Amino acid sequence: MAVAAIRVEGLTKRFGDVAALDGIDFEVPAGSVFGLLGPNGAGKTTAVRVLATILRPDGGRAEVMGYDVVRQATAVRFQIGLAGQSAAVDANLTGAENLRLIGSLAQMRRSEIAPRAKELLARFDLTHAADRPVRTYSGGMRRRLDVAAALVARPPVLFLDEPTTGLDIQSRTELWAVIRELVAEGATVLLTTQYLEEADRLADRIAVVDHGRIVANDTSTALKAQLAGTVIEIGMETEERAGRAHELLVRAVADHPQHDGVMVRLTSNEGPSALIETLRLLDANSLTPATLTVREPSLDDAFLALTGRRAEGGDGETGGDPSDDGEAGEAAAEPPVESRSARRAA
Repeated sequence: MAVAAIRVEGLTKRFGDVAALDGIDFEVPAGSVFGLLGPNGAGKTTAVRVLATILRPDGGRAEVMGYDVVRQATAVRFQIGLAGQSAAVDANLTGAENLRLIGSLAQMRRSEIAPRAKELLARFDLTHAADRPVRTYSGGMRRRLDVAAALVARPPVLFLDEPTTGLDIQSRTELWAVIRELVAEGATVLLTTQYLEEADRLADRIAVVDHGRIVANDTSTALKAQLAGTVIEIGMETEERAGRAHELLVRAVADHPQHDGVMVRLTSNEGPSALIETLRLLDANSLTPATLTVREPSLDDAFLALTGRRAEGGDGETGGDPSDDGEAGEAAAEPPVESRSARRAA
């Protein structure tokens, strides 16, 4: 059995009356990618901040590489790299200066700092901008530099909190490749994301978080397999017609159809017969579908079944709530603790 790089037991954290974490448990084997998947407000970022020693938990316990995040916080910070939801690099320094500064703060050997910075700039396709102030970088370049900064000291555990938010498809795909390389080299990655495709492609195991609780923890394949059956998606020309179709199917088809805009969706273990019955019913009521899709369940379907709502990411850019958990008082509740691998306690 693989050694756990991260272990979480009964972890709780409250902000006033809001339970951001309500007794979560999970383990992350060393050398794997563990995905925390959930909508804004679910508790993903709070979990990362506790594990990165930025926030103190109210209850339960957590360990990173065998070190307790409360009692041995300094030791934990030497084991981790953190890339948060917004770039944390200095906009007035160049890309190279940012990475060299972080190497110095990480107490790396002087002779190693410049070569490591150069290596990371090349790895993240930033060599051409190495000597430009970060304030001149695009959003995607800043995100890549921020992830590079988290890797300067080669931490064994990397926390990536929605790292591809705001990136275009190409930049996102390139970052996925880097994450796979890191894991192949032995790193452990805890990834929070709203992008279902991202979790599906990268994570060895996915925990679905909703309202501070873990509602599922399994592989992507197993989560999808829980929804055995065929997904039938019917697109109507208007929301009004889709509403009428939904009402008809609720009464006639025992597969709990869902209505979302112009789309009506149902999952059935009796795919062919359910499809025939559905089309006959719609035709009898002069409701001709504009589109019709029949497919196997996806991670999106599993997410919807578990949380009752769709993920807020998607294939385009997501605005991403910087606080993730909607905790307005979070910043005031706890003083910030620098937890990037490069910002060590003195």
